[in-house]
Amino acid sequence: MKYYEVRFHITATEAIFQDTCDLLTALAGEAGFETFEETDGGLTGYVQQSLFQSDILDDVLSNFPIEGVSISYEVNEAEDRDWNEQWEQEGFEPIVVDNLCVVHDGRHFGQLSVSQYPIAVEIDAHLAFGTGTHETTYMMLASLLGQDVKGTRVLDCGCGTGILGIAALKAGAKETVGYDIDEWSADNARHNAVINLVDEHYTALLGDASVLKEVKGTFDIVLANINRNILLADMPAFAEKLKEGGTLMLSGFYTQDKPMLVEKGLALGLRLVDEKTKGEWHCLVLQKTI
Repeated sequence: MKYYEVRFHITATEAIFQDTCDLLTALAGEAGFETFEETDGGLTGYVQQSLFQSDILDDVLSNFPIEGVSISYEVNEAEDRDWNEQWEQEGFEPIVVDNLCVVHDGRHFGQLSVSQYPIAVEIDAHLAFGTGTHETTYMMLASLLGQDVKGTRVLDCGCGTGILGIAALKAGAKETVGYDIDEWSADNARHNAVINLVDEHYTALLGDASVLKEVKGTFDIVLANINRNILLADMPAFAEKLKEGGTLMLSGFYTQDKPMLVEKGLALGLRLVDEKTKGEWHCLVLQKTI
């Protein structure tokens, strides 16, 4: 999957600089951006080349809602570096969710004892642009593990490293099907299912929501931790694969985007039953009523 690396240069006073960065990351999602890194004097954003919409980005910047701010950018192809080597050097700090679950890389434990948690998920991520936003991963895991998942069939949309689907299986789900548009992600999810000893019940497919046409049956739980635009576009496919009374969990978007997602859900027969907020990020739990 080819990416652009877009460097944003921000001119703003210290008092509004952080607000400018936060708002830029939210608005740039409309142009296809998936993730950002903070830099001295701005941000670096990553966007798939096929999804980059420069006209939308230019419109966002020309109508930026904070006065006294100047933002310019330059676009380059993302460096084709050895992400796995970088992962081996960096890894990530364990994510502990409500004393129910720990997600770890097998190396960076500190004072943590994995055995003290009912569920432990080891992620050997062959790194590409990070391991995901911890806030959204945390909320999705907390929402998932707050339900009785024993014996359920789970769909993980945009599975990434497979964290959510693997956690569901370790919590007692009978089957997880995941898919991702990135070949690296689909392969890595399969690999992580193997090292967590759940591979017999885990399937990872390569593609977007259109691959669901090839998947038989419906699901008790559908998980989607993706950006707002993809969530809105693919919610009809999620709803179609969700059995009556089933649960759809969404994250990967900012709190300010909640109303449009709730409205879209209502139009598809999905009512809001729970929600979480962590920092700027939000998570919705919807139930299929028709």
